[in-house]
Amino acid sequence: MDESGRPQPGSGTTDDHQAARPGPTPPPPAPPAGANGTARANSVPHTPGDPEEPPHKEHPEDAPADEGDTSDTAPGSDPLAKQTPAVGDDTPPPAQDPVSQDGTPPTRTPATSGRRPTKAPEPRGGLLMGRPFGVPVYVAPSWFLVAALITWVFGGQLDHVLPGLGAVRYLVSLFFAVAFYASVLVHELAHTVAALRFKLPVRRIQLQFFGGVSEIEKESETPGREFVLAFVGPLLSLVLAGVFYLGMLAVEPGTVPGVLLAGLMISNLIVAAFNLLPGLPLDGGRMLRAIVWKITGKPMSGTIAAAWVGRALAITVLIGLPLLTQSGALGEGAADVSGMDTVTDALLAAILAAIIWTGAGNSLRMARLREHLPELRARTLTRRAVPVERATPLSEALRRANEAGARALVIVDADGEPRSLVREAAIVGVPEHRRPWVAVSGLAQDLTDGMRVSAELAGEELLDTLRATPATEYLVVEESGAIYGVLSAADVERAFVKAMARPS
Repeated sequence: MDESGRPQPGSGTTDDHQAARPGPTPPPPAPPAGANGTARANSVPHTPGDPEEPPHKEHPEDAPADEGDTSDTAPGSDPLAKQTPAVGDDTPPPAQDPVSQDGTPPTRTPATSGRRPTKAPEPRGGLLMGRPFGVPVYVAPSWFLVAALITWVFGGQLDHVLPGLGAVRYLVSLFFAVAFYASVLVHELAHTVAALRFKLPVRRIQLQFFGGVSEIEKESETPGREFVLAFVGPLLSLVLAGVFYLGMLAVEPGTVPGVLLAGLMISNLIVAAFNLLPGLPLDGGRMLRAIVWKITGKPMSGTIAAAWVGRALAITVLIGLPLLTQSGALGEGAADVSGMDTVTDALLAAILAAIIWTGAGNSLRMARLREHLPELRARTLTRRAVPVERATPLSEALRRANEAGARALVIVDADGEPRSLVREAAIVGVPEHRRPWVAVSGLAQDLTDGMRVSAELAGEELLDTLRATPATEYLVVEESGAIYGVLSAADVERAFVKAMARPS
């Protein structure tokens, strides 16, 4: 439905922070409720970091350059920041392999060093119910609360319509709650199938308090696909309403099957109608976004228009829903049948309005994120590195780095193959007087396949790659396998925050 939530980095959009899709309460004369639909999985993408390492109190580019001084740096300062350009400088380090002072040959990595790491573990979202089309479906703990609420409310309605049921009416009501959310799942599966058809990965489907959400990790490439992806959900809800209506014609009115089919028909009509409202984060808002995108040729313009319509819709729901309920426009005695009073009406309206308003704001933030993501390029953010052997004292390694104008250390074996990266945080933690006696091998993190990234990565692909293997530093390599330098997660995070702070 919406674009809130993803990848962030992400994705996400996120995919991950997803605004819940409102879902309707039981059928009229109960009051209208919310919607379900799609969401972007990659919400503001976080950059990876080592949770065991202390935060960087001083970043490399913040340390003043002391030209001509090749001695060890003072304690507490960044030892690799001298004589180097600031992070984010568009002047890249040399593409050739650096050569150390002791004549270490140019380092090379295997041809497979730039391959993508294995996929990160998928996020959980409650109780796993299954994997239709390979997409995990979770039921959030909040669903059990709304299921109990629907059981109680619909049970009260059955007591008016079928008074002879007695306590059995609550069992029938529970069946209605499960069947209703099964239809919500069908709505979400429609979004999922369309996304997979367009080769857009879907992280998961989650059923929660106010409906469901499909977390789609990528943006649609064209406004036409965006429109179809949003429209198929309400379309399936309308189809389900028609199926339940045909079922009503085949059973005796005034019976348990007849009442259940009527309730499911009306509930699906409410789901479809609410989702078609033209404001983000609802499906209708994404359809409006696609239309404006098509007219202007700018997806950001479509997002801005649909998000502001969504905010206006939130205010309308906040004020209008209680007035409609109390005026009887939703049916005679609506408040009595649904068991809702004025305070409950206002609370429901406030919750729905907050969900819509928050979802619209998240959509704007996600759009700005995706607009600036291409500015994050591994080649631009990479630090120049020098190779050293395992037994090299830290003071000697720092001297070589300062002479070469480098800001990172790569430990290589006798054949010049990179084996590990010296952690910046570990260097800062070694007092200056101890550095001649500490070997760099004791401050290093062994390289894994996920810590070798291609210099050509940029934007969302770069963030996804770093998220897959959290670390503080990464070895950046050329397509040929040659070492390009070292990428610091702190540098990526800083560049990401700087890009997001700039206006669109």
